[in-house]
Amino acid sequence: MKIALDPYMFRALPIDDMVRTVAELGYEYIELSPRDDFMPFFLHPRADDERIAGLKSSLRTHGVRLSSVLPLYKWSSPDETERQAAVRYWKRMIEITADLECPLMNSEFNGRPERAAESEAAFWRSLEELLPVFEREGIALNLEAHPDDFCEENTPAVDLVRAINKPWVNYLYCAPHSFHLSGADPTADIAAMMRYAGDKLQHVHIADSFNHKGSSGLRYILNPPGTTARIHQHLDIGQGEVDWDAFFGTLRELGFDGVATACVFAWEERARESSAFMLDRITKELVA
Repeated sequence: MKIALDPYMFRALPIDDMVRTVAELGYEYIELSPRDDFMPFFLHPRADDERIAGLKSSLRTHGVRLSSVLPLYKWSSPDETERQAAVRYWKRMIEITADLECPLMNSEFNGRPERAAESEAAFWRSLEELLPVFEREGIALNLEAHPDDFCEENTPAVDLVRAINKPWVNYLYCAPHSFHLSGADPTADIAAMMRYAGDKLQHVHIADSFNHKGSSGLRYILNPPGTTARIHQHLDIGQGEVDWDAFFGTLRELGFDGVATACVFAWEERARESSAFMLDRITKELVA
């Protein structure tokens, strides 16, 4: 199993300083997430050969490896121009990931929930173009459901991943999304959702979140009434309401041996302390 850090809270640091910081915190792996100077959100990658070589050098120097690369593109957009642009960005990022000698990418379904059928059709069109590229480069892909994507819930997301029918395309369970993944259920049966994924569960994102459906749906009051906005957090373990006994217990039960990524985003003012705490807790639960 690989315990990785999503270094998003350190994205303002130069790349070498970011890698050094991750190493100083004790992590062996980085899940490379969007940063403006390398792989921006929803835009063409900015990394050129020099910047790629610089990242590889930093990884070697500081003794850290990439567990995965996490790009976010609108590859399921019902807007065909937007979808085609996303496919171009994906192709370049796959090329960069191969240059970085990283064997895994992970991402979200994207698309629009109010146009779910159109978004899914766009998703499949994008896969028709991209799956051969992944296969040619020998790069695996893990996919997660995300609030406000065309596929937001655990069961249909797992089914969709299975429908791709590639052994190297698997499922990512994101703990801070648990209360969205469970749909209308006012709680979240984490163990049942993870067991449903079964052998396709090859990646987890670890952070805490509050149950936005709690207190009769009044945990958060959003205006105007009826807004379709989604809400969740990426907090330190223990700061929210995720059932961590069920989460870690089910991973142990399943013999999980994939990537476990600490992905707290809420505490940039104490990013080092938060990241160190998460590594210690994950290690105690899954390794020690």
